[in-house]
Amino acid sequence: MEINRFNIRVYGLLLDDGKILVTDEYRLGTYMTKFPGGGLLFGEGTLDCLKREFMEELGTPVEVISHVYTTDFFQQTMLIPVPMQLISIYYRVQAKKPFTFKTTDTRNDIPPVEGAQNFRWIKISGLTEEEFTFPVDRYVVKMVK
Repeated sequence: MEINRFNIRVYGLLLDDGKILVTDEYRLGTYMTKFPGGGLLFGEGTLDCLKREFMEELGTPVEVISHVYTTDFFQQTMLIPVPMQLISIYYRVQAKKPFTFKTTDTRNDIPPVEGAQNFRWIKISGLTEEEFTFPVDRYVVKMVK
């Protein structure tokens, strides 16, 4: 099947006290661990997308500090029925403290229900590529460390 569409995703790296925030989600029948963020909507800029995603998912406004990485290799989307070329954009973000969103210390501390989501902090010193579901996130972990 020919790939003739892009899927553009925008993610935020929120660091605090030697830890980084990740999200555990249940989507498309699969548990996944990734960085917070999501899909770019038509007519939306990448920074606006990231701010919207943090408000939707965490109820937290963020300030974008810097661009970290944009996918520079071919990556096909995973798990979705129509294959697309994935482009992932990562930014370093900050949010005002105290953080008001709920977190857990347990991976996949969510039911296997479509759209279930939870957040947790991982110590950067203990961060591993294997913790993440998707190849581009794993690539970014190397950069974070």
